[in-house]
Amino acid sequence: MRMTSVTPVATSERVLYVLACIARHGKAMAARDLVEETGLPLSTIYRHLGVLKKWGWVQEHAHSGMYEPGPLAVQLAHGFDQHSWLMQAARGEIEQLVARSGESVGLLCYADGQVICLDMQESKQALRCSFAKGRANSTVRGASAKALLAFLPEATRQHLLTQHNESSDATLHNTDNDALAAVLARIRQQGFATSENEIDDGVWGVSAPIFSGKNQLIATLSLMAPAQRATTRHNDFIHMTVAAAHRVSQQLQE
Repeated sequence: MRMTSVTPVATSERVLYVLACIARHGKAMAARDLVEETGLPLSTIYRHLGVLKKWGWVQEHAHSGMYEPGPLAVQLAHGFDQHSWLMQAARGEIEQLVARSGESVGLLCYADGQVICLDMQESKQALRCSFAKGRANSTVRGASAKALLAFLPEATRQHLLTQHNESSDATLHNTDNDALAAVLARIRQQGFATSENEIDDGVWGVSAPIFSGKNQLIATLSLMAPAQRATTRHNDFIHMTVAAAHRVSQQLQE
């Protein structure tokens, strides 16, 4: 998202803004791409890239000269996997849910305008799915996104809906904000979201929110299965996923 006068980024945060753009891009970026993404002058971009390279957060590709996450990012990701209280609480429940359901299970969270897959454990049965650890996904489409969107603070939810309404994604998928708001209200009431064919054709999913203390939304636990295989097990999958998410929430609130 381009930086504007409406949503300025503080000078002290701009180096982090550049790093976040590289992290969420998913592939190497040229300096001029970062200018387009951030709205910062090219000289400022190069200055921040120099600092990030020095500290190992970013590295320059040997042949293309483009910029990508550096080795220190690996250390940070490893530390998150091994020591994050959320990952520690969720890992065992994810493994059990995969074993009981025979399907794939992911852990996703909302961060700075993105839905990010924190963990993904695949079943032994084949499933073509767009979710992968570290990958950003739609903030509106799919059970995981809707389960997060439904329980985010009202101001954040409205901001994301406005952004979606102004994007090409809304036209492409013919989504209406009033209809979506009604769906989100139903999700809040029932405590879970389901979807079919919204992200990947032939994939059905159910997602339930995970809360920490003071009922703060932290993540969602999502089970994904081929739609044809899931047809006769919708209720079982919903019950198992909601129960597992509830147990993770209880651990985080102890």
